[in-house]
Amino acid sequence: MKFVDEVSIWVEAGRGGDGCLSFRRERNLAKGGPDGGDGGDGGDVILQAQSALNTLVDFRFQPRYKAEAGQAGAGRDMTGRRGADAVIKVPVGTLVIDEEDGQPLGDLAEDGQQLRVALGGRRGLGNTRFKSSTNRAPRKTTSGKPGEKRKLRLQLRLLADVGLLGMPNAGKSTLIRAVSAARPKVADYPFTTLVPQLGVVRIASGSSFVLADIPGLIEGAAEGAGLGTRFLKHLARTRVLLHLVDAVPIDGSDPLAAMTAIVAELERYSPALAQRPRWLVLNKIDLLDESARTELLRRFRAGGVEGPIHLVSAATGEGTEVLMQAISQALSDMALSRTEGGGAAEAERVLDEAIAEEVLGHALAHRVGGRAVADGADGPDAVADDDADDDADDDEHGPEVHYVP
Repeated sequence: MKFVDEVSIWVEAGRGGDGCLSFRRERNLAKGGPDGGDGGDGGDVILQAQSALNTLVDFRFQPRYKAEAGQAGAGRDMTGRRGADAVIKVPVGTLVIDEEDGQPLGDLAEDGQQLRVALGGRRGLGNTRFKSSTNRAPRKTTSGKPGEKRKLRLQLRLLADVGLLGMPNAGKSTLIRAVSAARPKVADYPFTTLVPQLGVVRIASGSSFVLADIPGLIEGAAEGAGLGTRFLKHLARTRVLLHLVDAVPIDGSDPLAAMTAIVAELERYSPALAQRPRWLVLNKIDLLDESARTELLRRFRAGGVEGPIHLVSAATGEGTEVLMQAISQALSDMALSRTEGGGAAEAERVLDEAIAEEVLGHALAHRVGGRAVADGADGPDAVADDDADDDADDDEHGPEVHYVP
């Protein structure tokens, strides 16, 4: 299934039913009076998160959704039936943005969570509502109101505890294969990973966490080089970033320079995201002897790296278990600090808000003429997934779906 993480959809809530103009007529009742009932309210449009979904690809083929209209009122004071809601299933982790003003409407981060994005139209009133002591035969009714219409942008951000960051061929996919059941493609050429991958890492102590692998970055990604930075949004929800660096690049380049280049691209994309706890992981150490490993560590420390540095070999598994154990402990400590409250929890909350705001701003800045422009859009698979936008702008294009429970 094709991975699609950003789409535009059009939603319209149901129109309210009209009120009824009716008078009671019975054989032995000379003056029956008005008995026109109210119409029913229009159905709402509701987005619901569902853990079974992991892509927004279905919305590329069906971008329009409409709730059911309310039924008109009838005689004998019968109220029309309320229109059925349109319940649209989206993946967990979907951010909903109003295309008109660029404001986020909600973040569906939990399974089963719902968000009402368009309110159904109010019902019309029947003539019974207008009777009075001075107007015993009212002929006045009101029509139902139209439902809200909105153009929405759905942006999927994967839910993961730890994110892998690094250049192509740094060994990110090999590492996630080594520590989880995920099986991303691994090959000896750049950009083997074209879409994000998730893996669940299970620790012997019974704990577990989710690890996310995104396509590699290269220098100049902020200007669209390679696959650009369009997948960096999937790291926004992570607690820890693992920065993988190839300790023995096949092209003979400097590992320290490679690390510096990726950090610079991350800071250009989101300074707040760059403040996340970032651990340096030097991969492919099976190709180095002990003295070379010591010298490598010395160079990175001298280069200004102050946080944790782990030496691993994703291919042989050396050092990976120790790394995963350390991450699990760090995540547990972070969770404990959040539950205890205090300064650490507040600082993390502020950082989360800053990251969300910067990632959203980056997404909105990459829009031209109402359409999203992806970083590094070099072909049909690299562009943002808005290919159907132009056709769907016209009511004559794109089928309309009525969701009825």
